[in-house]
Amino acid sequence: MMTKRSYAILGTGAIGGLYGARLHAAGFPVRFLLHRDYQQVRDRGLRVDSIWGDLHLHDLEIYNDVADMPPADVTIVALKTTQNSALPKLLPPLVGDRGLVLVLQNGLGVEADIARMIGDRVLGGLCFTCSNKIAPGHIHHLDEGKIALGDFRLDGQPSGLTDRLEAIAGDLEQAGIPIERQADLILARWKKLMWNIPFNGLSAILDAKTDALVADPAIRTLAVELMQEIRAVAAADQRFIPADFINTMLTTTDAMRPYLTSMKLDLDHNRPLELDAIFGHPLRVAQAYGVAMPQTLTLYRQLKFLNDRRSRETPV
Repeated sequence: MMTKRSYAILGTGAIGGLYGARLHAAGFPVRFLLHRDYQQVRDRGLRVDSIWGDLHLHDLEIYNDVADMPPADVTIVALKTTQNSALPKLLPPLVGDRGLVLVLQNGLGVEADIARMIGDRVLGGLCFTCSNKIAPGHIHHLDEGKIALGDFRLDGQPSGLTDRLEAIAGDLEQAGIPIERQADLILARWKKLMWNIPFNGLSAILDAKTDALVADPAIRTLAVELMQEIRAVAAADQRFIPADFINTMLTTTDAMRPYLTSMKLDLDHNRPLELDAIFGHPLRVAQAYGVAMPQTLTLYRQLKFLNDRRSRETPV
């Protein structure tokens, strides 16, 4: 019998907790790095309430120090991008000489940053899921769950469907996770930004769930304007998104269960907002190409004000 690939999970929250638990339940060796939730998970296990079936896992390999973790075949980075400054310390002992990294994070440019640390051993995934961590060691998966999975090339060109992409996609599918293979990971990231920028941003600014945003005609129009700006910058970056993809994003959100986005929840819980990866990097790309993004820039400035105020008011 072929030995199953081992996985390390960095970030056992809404994303890492959900997908790591599914891999573990499917029989893959999975090691979880935990910090604040370590004692809770050690004592009570990892609980995932999910539309795919609930899991309450106790027989887990958990660690609170990366130095104690053996190298893994695949390390899944599911941290918030605001924590990426820790990756130069966390990744090298886990990936060793041959391990791969799968980046399950929002935004643009995240794979390139990690490739500069470990070389050409990086894949990326865009998680289309409504999932929240509602308590230490407790994940609530409300809706969706698909991962758009692609390989990353150092030159930024489309990778096609590589053998290592197919291998990891197969593991995730064995765990019951729907996978959409992407020949062009950067195009997939631009397309995900067409949801993340309007709906994460507006949900936080307007203190609203997704259903309220799309139900209001003025805000629905603003979301369309934001998506049009992102589509224009993607085209300047030689990633061409069909115009009707905007309607796809709207109808997908119409059908979604009412959902508080991750950025809204981060704001509510006084956590740093993922502004640079989701807003800052695309805005820098737009500036480099000379493409105006006035609505996106305004939304970014409003979010930055809220984030900076949170930083000043949160006790150290």
